[in-house]
Amino acid sequence: MADTDASTDDAATAEEAPPEQAETSHGVPVETTPAGQVVLHPGRDDLHRVAHELRDEGYWQCLDLCGVDYLTHPNRPALPIGVQPERFEVVVVLMSHTDRVRIRLRVQVPEEDATCPSLFAIHPGVEAPEREVFDLFGISFDGHPDMTRILLPEDWNGHPLRKDYASGRIPVQFKTAGTGG
Repeated sequence: MADTDASTDDAATAEEAPPEQAETSHGVPVETTPAGQVVLHPGRDDLHRVAHELRDEGYWQCLDLCGVDYLTHPNRPALPIGVQPERFEVVVVLMSHTDRVRIRLRVQVPEEDATCPSLFAIHPGVEAPEREVFDLFGISFDGHPDMTRILLPEDWNGHPLRKDYASGRIPVQFKTAGTGG
């Protein structure tokens, strides 16, 4: 009889427990990779605030900014609870030289509104990487001083690193080899 009561108490406690919530830092979900790197998951609306706070904490250098298209990626890295996965992602790597640590920001960008706030005002070194992401993925950065193509001609149609971009080929024309003489 005591066993039945104990299992009933356990079930009641499980029902009363609050749902699992993601750990947060700077008001956004955070995780730590197996290698020990801290990864923050700000939404597009929180990106500027989080980048400013991190800069104030000593993350003065932006080492990298790149885009990712998860359209056909079956083994996408897991996201913390509360982060809605989108087709595109902008990944920013910041470094604190004082503490000798890096921190990564992963911002989800929806396909139907492929825009993200520019970090140019906070980290001017992202001018070229943001243009590259725009050129190759079609993700536009609001507030960027020169949102134009950087690698491809201005009249190029499409964005070559999107997973749904048709891979083309340029026919190779061989010159006939002379028969010596």
